[in-house]
Amino acid sequence: MTALGPQRTPIFTVEGISKRYASNVLSGVSLRLHPGEVLALTGENGAGKSTMSKIVAGLVQPTEGTMTLAGHMFAPKHRREAEHAGVRMVMQELSLVPTLTVAENLMIDALPNRGRWCANWIDRKVLNAAATQQLARIGIQGISPDCLVSELGIGQQQMVEVARNLKDGTRVLLLDEPTAMLTPRETQHLFSQIERLKVQGVAIIYVSHRLEELRKIADTLAVLRDGVLVKTCPMQQVTEDNIVALMVGHSVEQDMHKPRRPQGPCALQVRALGRARAVKAVSLNLHEGEVLGLAGLVGSGRTELLRLLFGADRADTGELTLCANRKRPAAQTQVLGWRSPQAAIAAGIGLVTEDRKSQGLLLSQSIAVNTSLGALDKLAQHGWLNLVKEKALAAHMVKRLSVRSHSVEQAVGTLSGGNQQKVIFARWLHKNCDVLLLDEPTRGVDVGARADIYAEIEAMTQAQKAVLMVSSDLRELMQMCDRIGVMSNGRLVTILERGQWSEKSLLDAAFSEPEADLPEKTDRD
Repeated sequence: MTALGPQRTPIFTVEGISKRYASNVLSGVSLRLHPGEVLALTGENGAGKSTMSKIVAGLVQPTEGTMTLAGHMFAPKHRREAEHAGVRMVMQELSLVPTLTVAENLMIDALPNRGRWCANWIDRKVLNAAATQQLARIGIQGISPDCLVSELGIGQQQMVEVARNLKDGTRVLLLDEPTAMLTPRETQHLFSQIERLKVQGVAIIYVSHRLEELRKIADTLAVLRDGVLVKTCPMQQVTEDNIVALMVGHSVEQDMHKPRRPQGPCALQVRALGRARAVKAVSLNLHEGEVLGLAGLVGSGRTELLRLLFGADRADTGELTLCANRKRPAAQTQVLGWRSPQAAIAAGIGLVTEDRKSQGLLLSQSIAVNTSLGALDKLAQHGWLNLVKEKALAAHMVKRLSVRSHSVEQAVGTLSGGNQQKVIFARWLHKNCDVLLLDEPTRGVDVGARADIYAEIEAMTQAQKAVLMVSSDLRELMQMCDRIGVMSNGRLVTILERGQWSEKSLLDAAFSEPEADLPEKTDRD
């Protein structure tokens, strides 16, 4: 870690930056960033971290304040101007073009042509070679430069976004939740690149809620609360508990050693479910009152399995059964899974998607509209939506989940990422699903909001609901789950009970390479 001398000249400064919308988002923030320094910028959702980052990157114009870069005034009017000056940002919400290839996205500002007489023709050979080299710089393997971005999983897209911005000539790099969808191995690759950039003198602003990461990678800590900078200090001077207290005003307990919840009857039975090469003959039982976790690398088939269980994709093989319970006197078996998400929802299954921006929310619509999407049958009479009931429902869920907003009429797209995630949770909590599928449920969520979501998951298990949770955060899985299954290359390779697992055992299983003729994994407990 770079030692920061007190006499060093900062390469980047922020003086009294404020940004006002309907209410203050930032108020008088001042920062100093030195060459080769990693500044960890953290705070609760809505504290102003992303707004501060967007101002630095030229995406948002400040209401007040000034910035300097290498001693000169820095006031970019747009992102391209900031990038030309050497200030780049890896955004939490990806900025890739899904209809272009990986190579085209990586080199979009410098597409090679075939020369003077073919200036309008892209030289694909040169383009793909440059893209392959760019991917290799952060250790990405298995992604073809010819692949369309829309065909990649969200974690793979995140790695491509990181690769796009790790370019020569970068002076200040902003990373907004860069590891939210990355595996431990991919995260380590990213950290190695950050260390390389530090040696080169690149200054880095690192925005994250993963406090253990901040301890590993950052030199300096800056904490925002309600738009105000409440603390700046060397990272070595604070503990994780100190950081949490600065962010939320109180400590948040994390119990990694709680006993397994009492196992209830089977709620969902999956037998030999598969789809092409993405999911291969997966079998498992999900019980009432339990949280079953799914670990694995990006591309291991975790998200694809949840999509099959929700009817978003159609299986090629296998079946699933919703077991009988108090509301459902007879079991419901679906060969090849549900025919549509509507059928799954009607049966009592909900899904919190990994990509809230494109798959989970109507960003231009209000909190009220997004919250009520799962309950329109209860809010409408004779084809007419009761707007009073809709607003009352939204207001109740906003209060229950502590969603930071001006009103339930506020557009969801204007909320912070963590508050958007809470709105998706609100939709399914009100729907009162028997089975809730969670795909990276706390992505981009701060420690305080994460505790709120964990409390809601715990309340669901107390009500004998069944939860299947995918997460790239092994600590989260070990804290929340009663059992953890590990997927590799589309297969469920093991299921471990609470007390049987360790971080090493989970990683070893995730990195295993199951044979093509591996017997079907069964879960008959």
